[in-house]
Amino acid sequence: MTVWDDVVGQERVQVQLSAAARDADTRVTLEARREPAPDASKMTHAWLFTGPPGSGRSTAARAFAAALQCTSPDRALGGEPGCGFCDGCHTSLIGTHADVDVIRTDLLSIGVKETRELVRRAQLSPAGGRWQVIILEDADRLTEGAGNVLLKAVEEPASRTVWLLCAPSLEDVLPTIRSRCRHLTLRTPSVAAVADVLIRRDGIEPEAAHSAARATQGHIGRARRLATDERARARRATVLKLPLRVEDIGGCLKAAQELIDAAAEDAKQVAEEVDVKETEDLKAALGASAGGRMPRGTAGAMKELEDRQKRRKTRSQRDSLDLALTDLTGFYRDVLALQMGSGVALANDDVRDSLDRIARGSTPEGTLRRIEAVVACRQALDRNVAPLLAVEAMAGALRAG
Repeated sequence: MTVWDDVVGQERVQVQLSAAARDADTRVTLEARREPAPDASKMTHAWLFTGPPGSGRSTAARAFAAALQCTSPDRALGGEPGCGFCDGCHTSLIGTHADVDVIRTDLLSIGVKETRELVRRAQLSPAGGRWQVIILEDADRLTEGAGNVLLKAVEEPASRTVWLLCAPSLEDVLPTIRSRCRHLTLRTPSVAAVADVLIRRDGIEPEAAHSAARATQGHIGRARRLATDERARARRATVLKLPLRVEDIGGCLKAAQELIDAAAEDAKQVAEEVDVKETEDLKAALGASAGGRMPRGTAGAMKELEDRQKRRKTRSQRDSLDLALTDLTGFYRDVLALQMGSGVALANDDVRDSLDRIARGSTPEGTLRRIEAVVACRQALDRNVAPLLAVEAMAGALRAG
């Protein structure tokens, strides 16, 4: 098993990263011998991974980081960096390598303060590994100020520091930053490739794995959750019933409220799993007494944690709602496929009766308008329109067709 085994359906990207890892390994080896490195190299100090959600951007970045830290003795015999077994590969993949920092946010944005800390770390030499690698999984969430802070570090990197930025598209990253990065575009993996990963790595039954992969259309993370989490399957079932419930205004309003409530409940469940532990850990670190009384002067720290948890809950609710809208778009895409007689594989074949009913009762033009209504709802949420108002407007547009 190599570090590339979980980079699903990205053969071209894997070839590029493997070549860069080989050149990086050669450079470090020659530097240790105080020999000049070759002028031509496929390695560079900043990379930008883009691709649709679920394409495995962060997985590819982690695999590359592991290959850069590979210490397998086989390299001296011509072996490829990224064996997957040595200490450098293993600790990089599980997130415990001292010189691989993985930065993700569960908030709506990444601010200047956090970015300055990243830039400070980027100037350090590797503590024990071959490279100092910083993986920024949510580069699209950098504020403009944070992006300007990062720009300086990307322009003038330390000699053994590598930045791996991940974002959905080039347009989500400041032009000044993306122009200084080598760009890799990932594609959506095939349904068969995702199902194979679920079976091989997660031990999921083949039938459930193929069903989840088909329903999520190649989104690896969503497929895994759908196959393993009963709550995710229940939420999806609720969403796919919505097209049948917008036959009158009352049904539209009720369906919209239930969709918002489901997103809120999903966010609450996610938060409860993390918030309690975070709060207890902070209290213990601040020296809370056995009765739970906090020492003087610690109220500010507790308030900061509460604010952070509140912002995280807001993002979780938005992410859950956006996921529901993605499922809804997939439903109408299947309806359109049936109406056009395209013969493509249906993502939601498990609700074929509902698809047939909607397809018979509408026209392709009406289905396209409904897809546009879902897209407009997502855009409204991006502009911070109140979620209930945006979903109610969408439900009304779905009724009108």
